[in-house]
Amino acid sequence: MSKSETESSRAKEPRVEVVSAAVAALQRGEVIAFPTETLYGLGADALNSAAVEKVFRLKGRDAANPIPVLVSDREMLFTLVAKVSALAEKLIARFWPGPLTIIFPARRDIPRPLVNAAGGVGVRISSQSIANDLVKALGHPLTATSANPSGQVPARTAQQAKQYFSGEIDIFVDGGELTSKTGSTIVELAEDSLRIIRAGDIAKSELENVLGAERIVA
Repeated sequence: MSKSETESSRAKEPRVEVVSAAVAALQRGEVIAFPTETLYGLGADALNSAAVEKVFRLKGRDAANPIPVLVSDREMLFTLVAKVSALAEKLIARFWPGPLTIIFPARRDIPRPLVNAAGGVGVRISSQSIANDLVKALGHPLTATSANPSGQVPARTAQQAKQYFSGEIDIFVDGGELTSKTGSTIVELAEDSLRIIRAGDIAKSELENVLGAERIVA
């Protein structure tokens, strides 16, 4: 092994250890804080109902306000969603991995706090490598609501997340300072149109470029 390969291997070791510890905590039903491509998130095994409920308690979030979920690939997507429309396929092809959360028709067997009143669940694939490593290693979808109590400023560093949740969360995965000011864009699809639920890092004009302006209901 060359010197550069050795240095690269050593640099990866702490990250591997951190991811392993975080995944072990998730498997125990605990909540972690971790970096996404937008903001720091509160992560729990999205298929563990008790763990999802912990996220809501930590945030003080209204149970009627569902939280988004990260998946690693299409196979994992279908552990949460009942179907993917043609419009959704276009958005996935253009914006995933990335900060576009798409609300799909939810499967009936997933934790109810993930599902909105219309029966939808918000999902995306993250473009943040640490987040993706966590989801892949866990082998389950991961919750990704912002790491802050409801109504407070979202955490953009691991230290800010600690200020909010020290003593309540044991593992804070540090991915440096994040620069998003808005979080992911959240959209909900009908058969032939898209409604923007929350404006975010993906602009309306970018969605129009993919689907056509006539399909966007702001």
